[in-house]
Amino acid sequence: MPLSDLEQKPPTSGRINLDPDKAEQGLGQLVLTVIELLRQLVERHAIRRVDGGTLSEEEIEKLGVALMNLEVKMDELKDIFQLEDEDLNIDLGPLGNLL
Repeated sequence: MPLSDLEQKPPTSGRINLDPDKAEQGLGQLVLTVIELLRQLVERHAIRRVDGGTLSEEEIEKLGVALMNLEVKMDELKDIFQLEDEDLNIDLGPLGNLL
């Protein structure tokens, strides 16, 4: 696909922004998507550990605070890069959406 075709299409949610003038936002989108994917994996693992009873009350509290702090920081970064939650759900073509 020639570069001129990419420039003519408006950016759509769920796709990395390839506009050379907005490379910083596209890179921010990619990095935040990877961080969000890892955050979700950690959260799921934490829930399994809590449900399995392998964490003390103190560990559960620390984990909860850490996950809440990460969510706050993610919201701040999404504001900086002018991204919404759906922008982090990258379209992987035939594989479907990432998140």
